[in-house]
Amino acid sequence: MVRKIEGPSRIPVPGGKLIDEHVGRVNSGDEAISIAHMVAPPGWDEPAQAPAFTEYTLVLRGTVLVEHAGGTTEVSAGQTVVTEPGEKVRYRVGDEGAEYVAVCLPAFSPDSANRDE
Repeated sequence: MVRKIEGPSRIPVPGGKLIDEHVGRVNSGDEAISIAHMVAPPGWDEPAQAPAFTEYTLVLRGTVLVEHAGGTTEVSAGQTVVTEPGEKVRYRVGDEGAEYVAVCLPAFSPDSANRDE
């Protein structure tokens, strides 16, 4: 069945990052996948996490830095990074901030992100 989604739901988070979920648990009721457009201000970061989902991050503008056991991977505009379930990662952005799209399989939830306190 074709479903048209009229627009995203804004997900409130601390630190000034904007999350607009287009598909996922909040906006469309989908639990299998989430698709969100994000805009992070310069210097934004978040606690480390070991998500229970695969995350595909497509960077549209700026740079996303992903810290992991093997070091730090710098992902620039036009590039994509994939993180696997259970892999401990920490996301942050460079001095210019970043705009990106995140796709999570299954859909993101705060509980399944398994963020450090």
